Amino acid sequence: MASSPASDIVSSVGGPSNITSLTHCATRLRFQLKDASGVDTARVEKIPGVMGAVPQSGDRYQVVIGGAVQNVYNDIMALPEMASGSGSAGAGSSGSGAKSDEELKAELRAGGPRGGRAWLDNFFEFLSDSFRPILGALLGASLFITFMALMSTLGVIGNWADPRVKLEGGWAFINLLWQGVFTFLPLMVAYNASKKLGADPWVGFAIMGVLMLPGFTALGDAARTATVAGSEVKIFDVFGLPLTIFNYGSTVFPPLLMAAVLGPLYRVLKRIIPANLHLIFVPFLAMFVMIPLTAFLIGPIGVYVGAGLGSLLKSVNDFSPFIFAIVIPLAYPFMVPLGLHWPINAIMLLNIQTLGYDFIQGPMGAWNFACFGATAGVLFHAIRDKDVAMRQTATGALAAGLLGGISEPSLYGIHLRFKRIYPRMLVGCLVGGLIIGFGGGLKTSAFVFTSLLTIPAFDNIPLYAAAVAASFLVSMLLIVFTDYRTPEQKAEALAANAAATDTAIPEQDPVDNENVTLSTDDRMAHAGAVAGAAAGGAGAAGAPAGDAPTTGRAPEAPAGHSRPEAAAGGASVVSDTAGAGTAGAGAAATGVAAAGAAAGSAADRPGAGAVEVGAPCAGVVVPLAEVPDKVFSAGLVGPGVGIDPREDTICAPASGTVVVAQSTGHAFGLAVDGGVELLIHVGIDTVNLDGKGFDVHVKAGDKVAEGEPLVTFDRSVIEEAGYSLITPVLVTNSFATGPVEPLDVSGEVAKGTPIIRVTPA
Repeated sequence: MASSPASDIVSSVGGPSNITSLTHCATRLRFQLKDASGVDTARVEKIPGVMGAVPQSGDRYQVVIGGAVQNVYNDIMALPEMASGSGSAGAGSSGSGAKSDEELKAELRAGGPRGGRAWLDNFFEFLSDSFRPILGALLGASLFITFMALMSTLGVIGNWADPRVKLEGGWAFINLLWQGVFTFLPLMVAYNASKKLGADPWVGFAIMGVLMLPGFTALGDAARTATVAGSEVKIFDVFGLPLTIFNYGSTVFPPLLMAAVLGPLYRVLKRIIPANLHLIFVPFLAMFVMIPLTAFLIGPIGVYVGAGLGSLLKSVNDFSPFIFAIVIPLAYPFMVPLGLHWPINAIMLLNIQTLGYDFIQGPMGAWNFACFGATAGVLFHAIRDKDVAMRQTATGALAAGLLGGISEPSLYGIHLRFKRIYPRMLVGCLVGGLIIGFGGGLKTSAFVFTSLLTIPAFDNIPLYAAAVAASFLVSMLLIVFTDYRTPEQKAEALAANAAATDTAIPEQDPVDNENVTLSTDDRMAHAGAVAGAAAGGAGAAGAPAGDAPTTGRAPEAPAGHSRPEAAAGGASVVSDTAGAGTAGAGAAATGVAAAGAAAGSAADRPGAGAVEVGAPCAGVVVPLAEVPDKVFSAGLVGPGVGIDPREDTICAPASGTVVVAQSTGHAFGLAVDGGVELLIHVGIDTVNLDGKGFDVHVKAGDKVAEGEPLVTFDRSVIEEAGYSLITPVLVTNSFATGPVEPLDVSGEVAKGTPIIRVTPA
């Protein structure tokens, strides 16, 4: 019997007998295994249709499939060996067999130390989630810093980064624009870190706030001077106990260590204090214990630990700036996917506070621009091969990199999916590092994101510009001349594009078989071809089988390809949890087919206008790259934006038809007027709540008007479970539409404010 991707996946994770339970979300199969130690990740990733594999703690294992995850899940559950009871996954599809602790966010990392050791994986997740929510503020502040650095370079002002230099007039105020973020960085980190570990984040904020008070710093005026570990420090006696006085502004290690102790303490207090007294006594006792402990012990330890790590790296740089400039850009491509770069970011901030400059960011820029150059090379091939999906992915990733200094969209959206890219990118990293090394190294007086806009922040602008330009060009040209795909991948992609003119649409049940094909190599090209014929086939969705191509029926896709299935307008949507119900499928099919015919004709009409998608609720617009889930933020499901809700009802962002309305309330698929397919995912990982706290107002097949309620949620339930409320609003059929453009809106917006524009191709 021929193998299939479904059977290969089951076999690669140890067979049915090793599977305790199996669930899925929008893009990932989530296995709870009896023993995950013997799973060969390399073997899993070679299976056709698998985008990546993620070993996790607690014998959990995730297989990243993409939008075809519903089909693969159904295929797995239909296997005879699964149905026969050899394993227990069938009964566990609701997740009942999984452990109750919060599942780690899936990241596209293959192997490495994090996946093999639960404590190490949890440690880096803790670091990541402590910093990720404030990256936007750091990025904004870095651009103010770049402006000040440029003015100083041009001689307009003095050294803005030297506190001894007094800036005159309005420049003194402008120099304050960035300082708020870095001065109060410990409070932001304390909030995020405490929340990550299950403590009240405002209690963590308040504990760290004591060390930030001007009155605390003023105690140093009456303190005595002592020598500790070769450094002079100020000691203030509190009832005979020595209190070390530091300026904790801009520090990150003290709040991280404080939260690491506060989290377990909070759990202990909740266990020993009656529930009806939690509100008063848990925060009080936590602060009673933690404020003195942080001031006398944890804070100073954090300062010394950070200083020690910084001194270690500085000693390497002092010994040989040449070696340091080469090692950093060559190490970063492997550190970022594993999350190992977060401690280095903290050391950069500490260097600036203690030394007045940082020496790591310059060599790091060589890695970043080599990464962006590889993306530019991929974009070249996508344009030449008329690969619409990859062109959109690469364009967005390149813009995020060059303008924002953000590498994750390139890394997760492209580079980790095509194994030929990394060797070529490393050559670019090496070239940039060599240039910086021969030039004697680089320094910057501020923490910045290494983008085109922040080049003036470095002390030797010509050297830095030459290094990053060389890194970019070398990586780009290597990809341009040697391609990023294997010959087989390229041949399949070209063949799929060539078939775009006569590919018909498969038969579709809009409730049982919803899926979206992701923007990924040859699979996406095939989906684009199918979607291109949607307008012609959608109107005949209800015709009898066997009339292909007149009725729009297509042959089954070969193994390793997803089976794109038409919803309204010919595009398809995501199913995000197991066991979508089939009740009302016939009615839904009728409604969706009619909507598809109307939407298809509108989309195909020459000169049809752009489609604008409104905010589904009042809230704060969050760029897609900042959505706290790597699969969403990398654009793998589709382009769009996130919304951090300020109200508890999610509404239809545009008029159309409900194609998917999950009973759990966490995800909705809409075929809106104009042929655009939307996924609205309420919160991150909220599928794990199994409907708790959600009140669904619509069902599949319903027609909805713009602003009509889809679901009401209880935010306290979501927040207490530790999940983010950020709600991605994504266009899942961007391969079949024209360009998808997040509109230039920021901050709080009202419900219905346009946030996305889709322009017909």
